Amino acid sequence: MTASNPVTASATAPDPEARASRAERIGDAALDLLVERGMRGLTHRAVDERAGLPQGSTSNHARTRQALLETAVRRQVELEARVLTPAELPGAGGESGPTVDTHALVDGGSGAGTDELVDMLALAVHRYLTHHRALLVSRYELALEATRRPELRSFFDAAGSVFRGPLIAAMAAAGSPEPERHALSLVAWCEGLLFSCAVGSFHASVPGRAELRTGVEELMRGMLADPPPGE
Repeated sequence: MTASNPVTASATAPDPEARASRAERIGDAALDLLVERGMRGLTHRAVDERAGLPQGSTSNHARTRQALLETAVRRQVELEARVLTPAELPGAGGESGPTVDTHALVDGGSGAGTDELVDMLALAVHRYLTHHRALLVSRYELALEATRRPELRSFFDAAGSVFRGPLIAAMAAAGSPEPERHALSLVAWCEGLLFSCAVGSFHASVPGRAELRTGVEELMRGMLADPPPGE
């Protein structure tokens, strides 16, 4: 496994020795293959070769194709959770901008976390598009395969739930009267923009963080605005 691989080069440390877990090496190799070759290129033998493991290692870890796909999904979730870590948030070192208190997003109230949530989402979307496009491609490959495999669909949805819960809580903290519905709208907006700018018709253009923030803010303002009199 080398730092030149598309997924892990942007989402993990460049030193391959930093990843001691064989499961991580297999997951990294599987995601890299999905990005480079698509679902047809994901085989146990190809993963062994890409990960630099003895032949048969991947089969021992994940005997079936379903198990291999689950390993890839599990690693996908782990890497996506690192796209926006506390150390990478504005004001925590490296990037300019106001400090985002992630605890306040979940534990706060009275709409106090709205600006912080907008900042966080704009930063996350911008990071995906500028540094982690490969992660988006591997996610899309896995999501499409899940539409053809009910057993993978269940696993894929369960794995993704780790992101939905905190966002719903953040929307509630921001003052949403319907946090689940509003969280879905927010995710749909972000996912649509990510797809359009990563692999869709706007793939050659990456919006700046200010532009992304404006878009998120407009959406949040519309969802959290007071309803008209009489409703």
